[in-house]
Amino acid sequence: MTNYDVVIIGAGPGGLGLAYPLKQAGLNIAVVEENLWGGTCPNRGCDPKKVLLAAVEARMHSKYLVNNGIKAAPEIDWPALMQFEKTFTAPVSKNSRSGLSNADIDTISGHAEFVDSNTLKVGDKIIHSAKFVIATGQRPGRLMAVKNQELMLTSTDFLKMDQLPDEIAFIGGGYIAFELAMIAAAAGAKVHIIHHNDRPLKDFPKEYVDDLLKQMEAENIQIHLNTDIKEIKKETNRFILDDESGFTLKVDRAFVTAGRKPNDDTLNLEKIGVQTDRGGIVVNDHLETTIKGIFAMGDVISKSHPKLTPVSGFEAQYLAKLLNNQTTEAIDYPAIPTVVYGMPKLAQTGVKLQEALEHEDQYQIQTNETTDWFTYRRLGEPQAKVSVVRERKTNKIVGAVTMSSEAEHLINDFATVINHGGSASEINNQIWAYPTEASDLEYM
Repeated sequence: MTNYDVVIIGAGPGGLGLAYPLKQAGLNIAVVEENLWGGTCPNRGCDPKKVLLAAVEARMHSKYLVNNGIKAAPEIDWPALMQFEKTFTAPVSKNSRSGLSNADIDTISGHAEFVDSNTLKVGDKIIHSAKFVIATGQRPGRLMAVKNQELMLTSTDFLKMDQLPDEIAFIGGGYIAFELAMIAAAAGAKVHIIHHNDRPLKDFPKEYVDDLLKQMEAENIQIHLNTDIKEIKKETNRFILDDESGFTLKVDRAFVTAGRKPNDDTLNLEKIGVQTDRGGIVVNDHLETTIKGIFAMGDVISKSHPKLTPVSGFEAQYLAKLLNNQTTEAIDYPAIPTVVYGMPKLAQTGVKLQEALEHEDQYQIQTNETTDWFTYRRLGEPQAKVSVVRERKTNKIVGAVTMSSEAEHLINDFATVINHGGSASEINNQIWAYPTEASDLEYM
């Protein structure tokens, strides 16, 4: 039996981000992974998606400027784009594992199950450790209530398709559906998003989502709301979706994009008393589970904060300090920017508009239609929009939401301002590169 100070289960961005500083502090560390080293984000998630989006952005920026200096928007060559994507994803797993090995961190491949609170079984290996950190992430959810649901593919399948089907349906109205739909439509596919109620992207303000839907519909994306698919059937080389209430749709491929499921159900956690709920592993404000010495972080934990790669990295930094006895404080999350990537992008951070509307005595909202502002007019944007939430008592900026092709940059600026106090002086005392989204802040 091998003994360690800390064993990390999961070699994604969070697990890797924790392993190195613990090793540098002199601890005896092992990392366990049963799938691709490096985790979801660089192998089959945010990184390959962003590679595909580069082509989408190039096409759409050109399309916005047709007849204003651009003669025609370029077409996307899907097979060539996928080959380009593979230049990023192919080396990830090997390089991630070799990086750990080069740092003298033990790497163990295989499925992990707890024997007791200090013992882990990986294949035929028994591993003992003083502490464990679970960082096993999430996987694509399935719609088990849909008859023949196994005929539907997942986001993982989409991100490795060498050929793009002519007509695609995404079942589910979360950010994954919206992002993949915008990629597929820009690449020439006829696209459908099917959602069971009337509030897709429910975490974002409805007025912004409605505006986004209008722009997506203009790009050959059909939105089917209040449609609850009950069955999928295969007919020759196509698939038929049926809600048993009169809605029928025939497509070349259907993808389930109805959320993700935490990877907490095969670790034998119930045997050792680690509490879980629908959102994942329950942790306290020190990221410790209900069993002392077993911690969890990243997408596998149940939390109100967004399940994003940089959040996992932030939690890894915190745990590195906590497990090295460099802090006893609870984890304190900053304002976190979240983005629905596509063309346009939808982004928010800090206090949400809905919360501000529900507490008008505490917050005020200022909304600017910025389509005609220089920053966006020069790009030919169909629509650009920004809302800022201020705290009435202090007049500090505490939240923001924005939609445009440049939203990812502007929301980072807002998050920085909020996390540094949120006062107008934070903006006015900066000299921003001009003209940029950041230099527009003083006008907002």
